[in-house]
Order: sequence, then structure tokens, then C-alpha cells
Amino acid sequence: MSENMTTSYDIIIVGGGPIGLACALEAKQANLSYLIIEKGCLVNSLYNYPQNMTFFSSSERLEIGGIPFVTTNPKPRRTEALEYYRRIQQKFELDTHLFEEVLGIEKNESAYFNVKTSKRSYLTKKVIIATGFYDIPMLLHIPGEELSKVRHYYDDPHYYSGQKVIVVGASNSSIDAALETFRKGAKVTLIIRSNEISPRVKYWVKPDIENRIAAGEIAVLYNSQLTAVTETTATVQTPTGTVELENDFVLALTGYRPNFDFLRKIGIEIPNQAPCIPSHNEQTMETNIKGLYLAGVVCGGLNTHLWFIENSRIHAKQIIEHIESTPN
Repeated sequence: MSENMTTSYDIIIVGGGPIGLACALEAKQANLSYLIIEKGCLVNSLYNYPQNMTFFSSSERLEIGGIPFVTTNPKPRRTEALEYYRRIQQKFELDTHLFEEVLGIEKNESAYFNVKTSKRSYLTKKVIIATGFYDIPMLLHIPGEELSKVRHYYDDPHYYSGQKVIVVGASNSSIDAALETFRKGAKVTLIIRSNEISPRVKYWVKPDIENRIAAGEIAVLYNSQLTAVTETTATVQTPTGTVELENDFVLALTGYRPNFDFLRKIGIEIPNQAPCIPSHNEQTMETNIKGLYLAGVVCGGLNTHLWFIENSRIHAKQIIEHIESTPN
């Protein structure tokens, strides 16, 4: 296909994660032509999760398309999820373009959407945005945050063996990183804004981190904020004053947010104040733009604990039912 050739579909799905795949399955069942466009690899967000991550949910709650997710573990791991969703895509031969970024979406005079990507353009009657929120980290906006030692994503603990590591945050990602790097020989200090570990931390992990803290194996500074970073140190504001810690790496795992700039660029209305939930009908998932829908965790704006794979799978069915019942 030449770069300038335009192809037309009933539906284009932006985002090749689990919910994007679920939308494609529903579209296929309804005999609607569709295309998934994903700027990275298949289920790109899951691929970028830490290598050893274990899901909070049981495997049956992550299933899509009526296909069992089989695992011998009480909770599935990242590698199992990657294999499961890859098999789904292959089994159903879902039409998927990977490593192709959507740059713009505009509605033309004939009520079709023109979807422009990094490779070509497409025409489509409907668009589903299922892009998640894992692409843009919540920055600390402190001096030194641009240094290479400051990481907003965490992958494998071995890299930090023998290093002085500060982990910022009290959520699942932060606690997992603190425990894993500690067990690979890092000297870990947790910096937490509140006075406790988040109650959302996985129930089998929370006692572990609390015991490590109680034993003095992992240091913690509660009610504290990281205020600056240099090549060799980190400055922390604590209730008793400012402390400076020798430091090799900072894992600032303070959360992520949807690409609000992109959503606003394509015309979706988003309040400026938190939680910045994009405009959409909760029954149909249609946005303020007729024919343009949201699906999955992107619907929660900054409330990233509102939607997960297990409770947003239903969005796919809601959207396709609305499309089928709505005259073109």
C-alpha cells in the first residue's frame, strides 16, 4: 500500500491493549470492518510493565472474547498476560497495525473521520479511543529530574544491585520496586507523601513491605517529599527538616496520566480541573463528538484507579451495541 492511499473502515480502534482487542472482537462478531492502530507493540502498556509483575486480578477477570485465560498461579504474571493476548490476536486474526502512531483525527464534511497516522491516512465511520494512561508519567517538577539516574518506569531489579536507590511513592508499583530491588542487594529508601503505605497495595504484598520496614531492612520517610536530585545525592523535605541522602538512582513511580493533549487536539472536551475526566456518555461511551468513543482506563482521566481491564471490558459491548443501533 502506498503511503498516500486511503482505506475506509466502519471502525478504527486507537490502541492495541486488552480493551482495544476486546473492541475489535465485538466489531468482528458484528460483521463490522475495523482496524486496530497501535503506536507500539501489541498490548504495549503490559509489555512495559515490570518483568516480574503479578496482576491483582485473577485470570478469569482478564479474559476477553470468551477465551479462557489458563494459569496455574493464583494470580497471572505479566509474561502470561502477554502470551494470552497475543494468542487472542492471532486466533481471531484481528486486523492490527503495530508501530504506527495516530497523529490526528478530523471529521470531514461527509461525516467520516479522517485518521492520519505516522504512515498513512484512513477513512472511518466511527473511532474508538482505547489508549490507556501509561504513556505519560506524572512528573515531580524538581531540580535534577532530567538526570538519567531518575527513572519514571521500572523494569528489572538486577540493574540496581548494590546501589543506593530511592523509591518515590506508596502504591503497588513503588512497593513492588522497593521489595524487588532490596532483594537484589540495593539499599532502598522509600519516600512517601502520606503517613502510611497505600491501602490499595496488593494484600499479599502489604505485610511484606511493612515487615521489611519494621525490621529496618528498607528505610522509609513518611510525610516527606523529594525536592531535588544531583548526580550523587537527593534532597528530601521531612517533618523534622531537610535531609540529604547519598543516592545512585531515583525511581519516581508516582503514577501516569492519559495523553490529554491528544484527546483535546481531536476535539474531546476535558475539564481543566482534576480529575479531568474526558466527556463521554457512561451508557454508550460516546464522547461529545458524535461517532467518537472512549473505552477502557482512559475514561477515568486522572482517576487511574477507576477503570481496569476487568471492569472496562464491558465498554466494548456497550460501544458496538450503540454503533449497531445508531443510523449512519
